[in-house]
Amino acid sequence: VSTQSTGEGVVVKRPVKKGKGSYVDCGIDKEVRIDKELEPGTRLTVRMSPDEESTGKHYKGVAVSPDTPRTELGTYWGYRVRLAESFSTVFTECSYKDGYDLTIGTSDKGDLVEKTTFRHFRHVIIFLGGLQGLEPVIEADEALQEADPRTMFDYYLNTCPNQGSRTIRTEEALLITLASLRQKIEDNGLRD
Repeated sequence: VSTQSTGEGVVVKRPVKKGKGSYVDCGIDKEVRIDKELEPGTRLTVRMSPDEESTGKHYKGVAVSPDTPRTELGTYWGYRVRLAESFSTVFTECSYKDGYDLTIGTSDKGDLVEKTTFRHFRHVIIFLGGLQGLEPVIEADEALQEADPRTMFDYYLNTCPNQGSRTIRTEEALLITLASLRQKIEDNGLRD
């Protein structure tokens, strides 16, 4: 483990003396003892202490904000998922002051990614549909006047052309979509 490396981990159920923190499994050769007492099963981001502070039995570290790798180190740290009551509340309850400035809907009826040029943006949101696509989600939202998904997004894209099956599982669609959009997002996303 390198000095000041950061990792994602899960608090394990292992006895620790009162006031001595918790042990976290970060998927490395030894567990990491952190400074906070947390419930087993809690997921968190951990900053490892320098090697010389670690014992033979475990590494030492501190719990940090999940934003730390991105804001302090400039490291990509994954995507965020949040639950919204309806399609429209995704926008009305957005945590960014100026909202999302790039919206992408995905569908087998969308335009090809290769033929699309993104404009510059700060905050992107990507929508994946369920078994029937995005249409039923949009149609079910009583706050919306429009039901055509093409008009709801800046880009309406087919991230998996010639898919060969009627549907794609969400976990597969997510990876396919992120992989197919990665370069366009990297090239056009503005950094703070």
